[in-house]
Amino acid sequence: MAGVANRLSSASARGDLAEVEMLLMNGADVNENNAFGRTPLQVMKLGNPAIAEALLRANANPNVRDHVRGLTITHDAARDGYADTLRILMVHGADVNLLDNDGNLPLHLAAREGYLDVVQLLVGSTTDATSWGFPVQQAWPAQSRGPLSGLAIHGLHQPSTAPFITTTWSSPAPRDPGPPGCWKCGLLVVGVLERAAWVEQGSKSEQ
Repeated sequence: MAGVANRLSSASARGDLAEVEMLLMNGADVNENNAFGRTPLQVMKLGNPAIAEALLRANANPNVRDHVRGLTITHDAARDGYADTLRILMVHGADVNLLDNDGNLPLHLAAREGYLDVVQLLVGSTTDATSWGFPVQQAWPAQSRGPLSGLAIHGLHQPSTAPFITTTWSSPAPRDPGPPGCWKCGLLVVGVLERAAWVEQGSKSEQ
């Protein structure tokens, strides 16, 4: 049934709800891998919650990991800021506490990209948000990291993400380990601020 699996994956990736529903109604296996080793849910059009709903109602597994980086569809939706799709995933059993191969929770990816609405959505469901941090040193080039004092945040999707994180967890200074449970929150703030520095640097180099 590889042909059907490929058709369902392609329809999911295009956001073609009518074809997705038709294939599911005719018995397509919602968890069968396509030719590239991914399920329809893994390749779905992220900005289309109706596709997610249709696949999940057919018992798609929301916690399947990408075989390259260990990402789940929840990581993808959080990283790209699709809060509506993320809500559907969570209602249908997506585990927001799974780490990818780099030690990132979906919350960390959303914070890194500056998506405040996604961060706010995930905070209440993430069991121990401050116990893990994403590898800031691997996320952006070393030459783009520098002093953070007085840095104005430019280019982020939501500039208020960093203040929200610090308020939520009452983090100490970003590079101060502080009491247990706080220093990873500090890394989140560093990541958001350093992304701002990187974006600002890129913008200046283009002028």
